[in-house]
Amino acid sequence: MEQLFSKAKGDRWIWIIVIILSGWSLLAVYSSVGTLAYKEGKGTEMYLLKHFSIIAIGFILMYVSHKVDYRYYAGISKMLMIVTIPLLLYTLLFGSKVNDASRWVTIPVINQTFQTSDLAKLALITFLARMLSRKQEEIKDVKKSFVPIMGSVCVIFVLIALANLSTALMLFGVSILLLLIGRISFKQIAVVSMGVGFLLLLVISFGPRRATYYSRIKSYFKTEEVHPTEKVSFQDDKNYQANNAKIAIATGGVFGKGPGNSMQRNVLPHPYSDFIFAIIIEEYGTIGGVILLVLYIVLMYRCIRIVTMSPRAFGAFLAAGLGFSLTIQALANMAVAVGLGPVTGVPLPLVSMGGTSILFTSVALGIILSVSRNIEELKGKQELEETPKPKKVVVGTLA
Repeated sequence: MEQLFSKAKGDRWIWIIVIILSGWSLLAVYSSVGTLAYKEGKGTEMYLLKHFSIIAIGFILMYVSHKVDYRYYAGISKMLMIVTIPLLLYTLLFGSKVNDASRWVTIPVINQTFQTSDLAKLALITFLARMLSRKQEEIKDVKKSFVPIMGSVCVIFVLIALANLSTALMLFGVSILLLLIGRISFKQIAVVSMGVGFLLLLVISFGPRRATYYSRIKSYFKTEEVHPTEKVSFQDDKNYQANNAKIAIATGGVFGKGPGNSMQRNVLPHPYSDFIFAIIIEEYGTIGGVILLVLYIVLMYRCIRIVTMSPRAFGAFLAAGLGFSLTIQALANMAVAVGLGPVTGVPLPLVSMGGTSILFTSVALGIILSVSRNIEELKGKQELEETPKPKKVVVGTLA
């Protein structure tokens, strides 16, 4: 283990948390893909192997990303934004549709789907970090700072919101937090936020997925209590997913049923992704759920610690934005599973089964670790410079 950490630089606690979450993910996914394997006529081992391969690639991407000096990501962010905007447009017009939502594009040759909003999150946060760090001296200037910075946020928000409103709202919230940290005027942000709120009402009322939004919001505010032993039918209950998630949590108790013993994995539509937190509580109990929550909180704490220690504004903004993005996404997924929010399609970072989500999460963590690695190197150089040099001893000659 010590040899492994000697090659992987950066915050050691973040590496440990990523390893724990990835290992837990393999157990949870293997336990919850039984129904999917039966429907597809494949073995559960095949899904486990595929998930393990994605996690392995994610570790490679994280390692490579953390080896790159984080200052290079300032230039890369600009190129990412140039690629992301037309890619989001293409996704809206020609992307693969699932539940009236165009969120995926198919990559030629390898024939794999790719969720463009994952790239957009990484591109926007790194771009905001670049803009905020470069415009600190004129940050109160509306034309030079506020308009280009907030304009990029609004463009990405609109392009994502038309197909994936929950992701767009979370990304907008993270962007606002980053702008407040970057000393953008609160009054200016409030004015634009009201405009975005009005736009949000238009998307919900007249957008292509308005029926889905109405159904989820109505179901959330009219949730009926279900006894843990009562079976719920998809045809009879509009709160089918939420209620079965509650049953999983209620029957899990304090210590859980044990790994692989979940019953609701055979009932929930997406137990391996959207509702994997409910399956984890069912199998590992409330204790397991609390431990998972604590891991994400510690991850955010380590990111905040990197922010406070970073000598450069760009590194601080990067660690803050990416850290908030991962933590808020995790909390949103958990909130849906326990009934504190309407159903969304947001995966649990590093735990839910998925392709692009895990890969871009790994890259984001690699960038955070790159900032941390730079801090360690600067600290090491400073300690080396402060170390007193041994005095030269002049040996005299005997007469």
